[in-house]
Amino acid sequence: MGRVFNFSAGPAMMPETVLKRAAAEITDYGASGMSVMEMSHRSKVFDAIITQTEASLREVMSIPEEYKVLFLQGGATLQFAMAAMNLIGKTGKADYAVTGQFSGNAFKEGKKFGAARALVDTSDITFSKIPQQSELAVDPEASYVHYCMNNTIFGTKWPYIPETGGVPLVCDISSCILSEPVDVSRFGLLYAGAQKNMGPAGLAVVILREDVLHPISPLPTYLDYAAQIKAQSMYNTPPTYGIYLLGLVLDWVKEMGGLDAMKVYNEKKAKVVYDALDDSKLFTSKVDKQSRSMMNVVFTTNDADKDAAFIKGAAARGLVTLAGHRLVGGMRASIYNAMPMEGVEKLAQYMNEFEKEN
Repeated sequence: MGRVFNFSAGPAMMPETVLKRAAAEITDYGASGMSVMEMSHRSKVFDAIITQTEASLREVMSIPEEYKVLFLQGGATLQFAMAAMNLIGKTGKADYAVTGQFSGNAFKEGKKFGAARALVDTSDITFSKIPQQSELAVDPEASYVHYCMNNTIFGTKWPYIPETGGVPLVCDISSCILSEPVDVSRFGLLYAGAQKNMGPAGLAVVILREDVLHPISPLPTYLDYAAQIKAQSMYNTPPTYGIYLLGLVLDWVKEMGGLDAMKVYNEKKAKVVYDALDDSKLFTSKVDKQSRSMMNVVFTTNDADKDAAFIKGAAARGLVTLAGHRLVGGMRASIYNAMPMEGVEKLAQYMNEFEKEN
């Protein structure tokens, strides 16, 4: 069987050129005589890998010099708690914009460490619309404001960066990192799990300014950002292979033209699917058009049997993992950076064919 078009929300498709390069180096990286998976994280060879990966990330994302970059384990889920326990100590208060499942999970974690408040909660409209800036009454005494930029389950994305009146902004960018330029200077802390646009599961990237750190005390050493900064992500063995693969992905992004080019490409891909959805009388979506995600397109026929038939037929055509999240049902097409235009065009074509048959 040849390569399929994998629409999974994560772990997701990786660029084929990256996989081929990794395969070529799997047993002997850089004439070291061993795989990156085998070498010591303290070795000079791996030190060069992690140093170059950080340099590439700084270049691609235009990360200001005063920001620290960490490569950690635990995915974005660990960061729900880690961000809270490292920042909420300033005032004991924090504001959370609850606009999806994962921002809701982050809010639950935040409440364990202080007086976390729901700045806004769109669960009453099934997380189908992003609130406007005028709806965000930020507490000026909050230690930080947290939100999730792109919501993978419900298919929404914040079309703007919230203004917080000087309160540090914390953001989960797991499902949209590297998809378009982001003004890092607007944030106190950014974090992302790798398994959507950066590489395999197991790696989390954290980008932060040290002035936002006001930890509760005492903290387990691994969960202390200051300790991780001091150890340069080497307090314990980091996810070495994930860091290596992120470096290869960043090389690919640069070859694609950087984040400006990625945004144009991703907008074109998303338009193909949304045009098919908007032209359809069978497929619908509850997502407000102004809040549509460029990375995750959710839709349904409003008939569970037809949805199941669509998913089965798609898989037979090499369009796999299109089932929606269990909380939503229907279909979800995750079209991250590595999804080629051919994949979305085949999906749109199949949507049209299925509608004619049904």
